[in-house]
Amino acid sequence: MAIRLPSILSAKHILRRSNLLANQAAAAADVPKGHVAVYVGESEKKRFIVPLSFLRQPSFQELLSKAEEEFGFNHPMGGLTIPCAEDIFIDLTSRLKRLR
Repeated sequence: MAIRLPSILSAKHILRRSNLLANQAAAAADVPKGHVAVYVGESEKKRFIVPLSFLRQPSFQELLSKAEEEFGFNHPMGGLTIPCAEDIFIDLTSRLKRLR
């Protein structure tokens, strides 16, 4: 009688991945259409919801370039992570809101 551990490990892996995907889908569900969630902060990350139109603004694109330099395509929070102080980000987004 043989025990098939690889299939058990594979099943656990599939369950873990499905739980991860379910959590990501739940987090994405609370983002309104036309917006994107970003994580901002230097040590502790805080989640912000910003309009997609911000992504075209030169000042916001600078932040995206910093994120690309630091993280590439591997964002530790599972979403777009911007390496920026929270107060600077809030100041920038406040100015961008006034331009709209």
